[in-house]
Formats: sequence, C-alpha cells, structure tokens
Amino acid sequence: MTIFSRIIAGEIPCYKIAESEHCFAFLDINPMKKGHTLVISKREDDYIFNLPDNELAELQLFAKKIAIAIKKAIPCARVGQAVLGMEVPHTHIHLIPLDSEKDMLLSNPKLTLSSQEFEQIAAAIRAQL
Repeated sequence: MTIFSRIIAGEIPCYKIAESEHCFAFLDINPMKKGHTLVISKREDDYIFNLPDNELAELQLFAKKIAIAIKKAIPCARVGQAVLGMEVPHTHIHLIPLDSEKDMLLSNPKLTLSSQEFEQIAAAIRAQL
C-alpha cells in the first residue's frame, strides 16, 4: 500500500481539498508554492497512462476543477500541471500556482509552512469549489 493509498484510507492525515469516486486532492506537505496540490487517482497504479480511459479523463477533469479553485484562492498568473510519478509509485498530478515558468522547477527549495497556514490554504481553496 502506497503512502497515498494510506492518505485516502485516512490512516495518514492530510490537508484535504476534495474527493470524488475515483480521485482525491490534498495539499502537498512539501510545497513548491502556497497552494501546491496533489491530485491522485484512488486506483493504486504507478503510471498515469495505465489508468482506464474513463478514469484518466475523470482525473484530468477533477484536476481542472481543483486548478480553477486554486487560481481563485491563491494569487498567481496561472496554475501549472506536472505529471512525473517518480517520487511516489502512485498516479498523481502536481498543481502548482505559477507566476513564472521557474516556479515549476522541482529542484526549487520547498516551502516550510505551519499547520495553521496549511489549514488556511486548504480552506481557501475548498471555498472556491
């Protein structure tokens, strides 16, 4: 069982944004920018293109909904999407608020936020859904 499956099951706490039948969104605990959100498939598979077509389509549409909410809640020029899948062997999409292309560099230093800051960010995004 991956760490993401354990988050979905409620075994590990997270700053949850939203969920659907096949998808789950929560704040990245090592964010590149405030509002950095992970959108994951509830299916435990380590490669996005292994998902059945309907679940892949649902994951992208769910990510779009979350990205729109992030853009409304977090001041930014746009929300970028990255799919790497190398860090955790579980299909996931990074949604990252951007002010420049450099904000998408995964080698950038990560932010350190307090629990209160995470809660405030998650609440602000949820309020936009």
